Amino acid sequence: MNTPCRCHWVDLSKPDYIAYHDTEWGVPVHDDNKLFEFLTLEAAQAGLSWYTVLKKRDSYRQAFANFDPVKVAAFDDAKVAELLQNPGIIRNRLKVAAAINNAARFLEVQREFGSFSNYQWQFVGGKPQQNSIAGPSDYRAISPESDAFSKDLKKRGFKFVGSTIIYAHMQACGMVNDHHNDCFRKGTC
Repeated sequence: MNTPCRCHWVDLSKPDYIAYHDTEWGVPVHDDNKLFEFLTLEAAQAGLSWYTVLKKRDSYRQAFANFDPVKVAAFDDAKVAELLQNPGIIRNRLKVAAAINNAARFLEVQREFGSFSNYQWQFVGGKPQQNSIAGPSDYRAISPESDAFSKDLKKRGFKFVGSTIIYAHMQACGMVNDHHNDCFRKGTC
């Protein structure tokens, strides 16, 4: 049986990583709760590997109210203390505080734009950018669009939203299609 060609970064020894690549990464997302999930997880990833966060994703869903921004924005000091004792998530006080802060900012953006999706997708003109990735050196860490998106998020008070984090977010939720040119998912995203 032939194994389909996948992006270079996929570790074929990790079935959950393969499943993430094959079913989620690069698929355009317009659901606000899913966008809040990706934004929260990308911020948690800062300084770590994506696989570290991916393994903790189910624990994050439980700890962060299934990524409901209304509930997360209401987390208080007692909830923060509880989260910092939870071994299923990355127990970094700044990242936990950022998730709560970002939930409140997320709700503000929803009120202003009607949805976070409307706001987010404006940075790529409403449709996924198609990038040509022939080899590992073609992957980028930032783009003019991620720079603009990051700058605007920071202006709005979001935390842990540097351009590199935001570019990874854009890749994850399909704002950019960075599947390798030979990857079987390239044409479907």
